[in-house]
Amino acid sequence: MEKMKEDLKTLSKKVNSLKDKIETEEATKTSLIMPFFSLLGYDVFNPLEFVPEYTADIGIKKGEKVDYAIVIDNKPIILIEAKSITEQLNKHDSQLFRYFGTTNAKFGILTNGQEYRFYTDLEHANKMDSTPFLTFNISNIKDSQYIEINKFRKDKFDINEIVSSASELKYINGLKSYMNDQFNAPSEDFVRFLSNSIYDGMKTKQVIDKFTPIIKKGLNQIINEMVNEKLSSALNTSVEIKEDIKEKEENIDTKSEIVTTNEELEAFTTVKVLLNQEIEIERLYYRDNKSYFNILLDDNIRKWIIRYYDSGSNKRIELNDPERTIFEINAPLDILKYQKEIIQVVQMFK
Repeated sequence: MEKMKEDLKTLSKKVNSLKDKIETEEATKTSLIMPFFSLLGYDVFNPLEFVPEYTADIGIKKGEKVDYAIVIDNKPIILIEAKSITEQLNKHDSQLFRYFGTTNAKFGILTNGQEYRFYTDLEHANKMDSTPFLTFNISNIKDSQYIEINKFRKDKFDINEIVSSASELKYINGLKSYMNDQFNAPSEDFVRFLSNSIYDGMKTKQVIDKFTPIIKKGLNQIINEMVNEKLSSALNTSVEIKEDIKEKEENIDTKSEIVTTNEELEAFTTVKVLLNQEIEIERLYYRDNKSYFNILLDDNIRKWIIRYYDSGSNKRIELNDPERTIFEINAPLDILKYQKEIIQVVQMFK
């Protein structure tokens, strides 16, 4: 799987460099979509395996064609509907839905070369679900998504295994989406459900309105406490990190006057926790100097993310965004308040 991950990261860079220059569906297919399926092991130039313009007649309509079909053991298993990278996918799933029902295919994939949506028939046999069980943006693939993509490699392909995991994956994604919405703006039904456990009185609209901000605040406090617990656990390794950096400094320059402080290491660990779901943490590094503490991506000074300044009571961070935004902070943990801004910086270098 490691090779596939590296290949996908390479393709991601290609997508980012070409997406503003590609204007047609055909260009999207040849430069972005076909390479994706090629790295999964399919022979995209073998018309018996990766069939272009596969016929999927619909009722009395003859000659309807889906962009590609992947054929295994002489049977179409995966249908692929391709769109230009300039198009959004939301309006095109109905087309794939129609094709799916006229073939024996088990999976449908809708893509514009950057976003990929994987469908199957979990709800009704031979009828494509309206909701994909796997969705990802090739420019921002999560670790858990690599595992699911790997199952579609030609040498790993197992229909039963994929269908088994697809069911769980679909409903987990649905739950995550629902909970994310509730954390941001709790619905009346959600507030009513939770308030039943903490309030015995009648759930009038006035009561629901009263509890809505309370529940929203409580949910966010739960998340913050969970993050802080993980951070506290991670900080237990700070002594080892400090010893490592001390050894490196001694190897590089035994006369160096730079001392990496515990607060600087705490800032580094805080950023690691903050970005845990966005990138592979092994990509984060730090470099210390007399003026500031640098946190960077891929050990590349041109890809620095955040600079931590500590002049006694005057603490601040500087972000590597176009405005070089500076935030005053009281302690390294305050960096968590700027998660959104820091993630935006990281996205620039991914």
